[in-house]
This record gives sequence, structure tokens and C-alpha cells, in this order.
Amino acid sequence: MTDKSQKTNLVDMTVSLGGLQLKNPVCTASGTFGYGQEYEDLFDPALLGAVIVKGTTLEARSGNPPQRIVETPAGMLNAIGLENPGVDVFIEQYMPELRERGVTVVANIAGNTVEEYAELARRLDSVEGIAALELNISCPNVKKGGLQFGTDPDMVYQVVHMVRRNTHLPVIPKLSPNVTDIVAIAQAAQTGGADALSMINTLMGMAVDIERRRPTLANVFGGLSGPAIKPVALRMIYQVYQQVKLPILGGGGIISTRDALEFLMVGASAVSIGTGIFVNPYLPCQVIDGLQEYAMQHGIARITELVGIAHQS
Repeated sequence: MTDKSQKTNLVDMTVSLGGLQLKNPVCTASGTFGYGQEYEDLFDPALLGAVIVKGTTLEARSGNPPQRIVETPAGMLNAIGLENPGVDVFIEQYMPELRERGVTVVANIAGNTVEEYAELARRLDSVEGIAALELNISCPNVKKGGLQFGTDPDMVYQVVHMVRRNTHLPVIPKLSPNVTDIVAIAQAAQTGGADALSMINTLMGMAVDIERRRPTLANVFGGLSGPAIKPVALRMIYQVYQQVKLPILGGGGIISTRDALEFLMVGASAVSIGTGIFVNPYLPCQVIDGLQEYAMQHGIARITELVGIAHQS
């Protein structure tokens, strides 16, 4: 961020996500920013509202075989497969430096069963420096034949409810857009005890290698992210904001300040930036500056004044 100390004081950039207090509304999306250390030579991750770290599971995972990423006309497909070193390595090797740097850390957790989510929540609950838990519920439930947790309201309720029972931290399920009724999913998360919602995760898609005449991704299907999914994300956030009384962390294709403003106006209290960072690693800081400039230009004292303003008649 540029030095705007005098101007910045004119705008209150702080926001709240159901108990998670942020210095500004700009976060990084899980899986796109590593553990923050990868970007330290470019800017201080502590400047951001929060760093949502790489997805964490109970045990280490090697992920899917390559090819795992493919560029699309307006974004990218990924099928990484939750490659990560496991929760113990995250706690012992990554959290100490994040604490030392004063980064607001949101841990993203994923499991194959409700019990795994609950155990992860229990282990992370007392780890100093973790400010909230984001639940990756776009994972297959091995006890239900591989059906994704996030596509069934009952399973969403169960996961959120069990995590809520095992942590005092704010619980933020990340909703999958691969559903018929996003409002029903959000309502189930609210009933289960969620403090906020993260919207949206990737859309399912695929690509074909016409020379090999086979799917490009080894996993066949992958998650579509980037500008292509922004209209879907905006629509879903708009719908949920009208029906569910939980703050929303909005993301999906943000590559500019204008995009971030759209997300705030349809109902997001904060935004997460992901694929855009691969194109421009300075993007989160630029968006923070851009939001400040917009607020000052339009006489807005608190950035929260923009949240949901598109719903006003």
C-alpha cells in the first residue's frame, strides 16, 4: 500500500465478520496465497485484513497427479487436490512466523468426514494467532458415497454444528456454487451455528487437450475460478444477503477495485482475492488503496456504509 496516513484517517476501513475483526475488508482466498510467506518480498501480509491460508487436513496430502492447473479464457481450472503438510506441520512450522509478523490468520480446514472437521477445529481452537476457521465444505463425504458436504443442506448443518461445538473461534463455511438453491445451503449453515459465510468456492468445469484427445486435467474435472465466475458470485451473494442474516466474505473473480466494490454493494462485508493474485501479486494492496480512494471521493466515512447498498430502493 502507498503511504496515505493522513488521508486514510478520513475513512474507517475496519469491518466485522461475525466476531472476526479486520483492519480492512481485503483478504486472500485460501490456496492462492500459500501461508503468506511466499509474498513477503513483495509486501507485508500483515497489511491485509486477513490471510486465509492454504487448506489444511488432519494428515499430509500429496494432492492429485499433474496436470493440475489449466488456463481458461477468463480464469483457470485447478485440481490440486488439497496438497498440504497436515495440521501438525501447519501449527508447528507456519503459525509461529505468522504470529510474529502480526498477520490476521484464518485457517481453512477440510475433511472426509464430519468427525475430521470436528477434530481439526478442536486442535486449532487453542492455537495462538488463529482468528477464525473457514470450512472447505466442497469435499466428498466418504460416509455418504462421495457426495460433497456443501451440496446438501443436512450435511452442511452437520459439519457446521460439529465444528461449532469444538471451537470458540468464528466459524465461516465456504459455500459451493454447485447447487440448485444457494439460499437453502446458507440457511442450513446459519442454523448450524455459522458466524459468517464465505462465498463462493469454485464452479466445476473441465478442459480437453485436442492433441491427446483426452481431458487436460489428470483429475478430469477441476474448479473454475477467475473473472468468468464473478457474475455467478455476485448473484448468489445478492440472494443470500436478502434471506440470511450473517455477514458475508465475498469472492470469485475479483481483479480490480471496481470488482471489490460490486461485491460490497451486493452484500459482502469483506472480499477475498484469489486467482487475480497470480496475474498481479500486488492486487490485494491495490484494492485496499482503491477502496480508500473511492470512499474519500464519495464522502464515505466508513467502508461498511457500502455493504448491501445495491439492495436499497
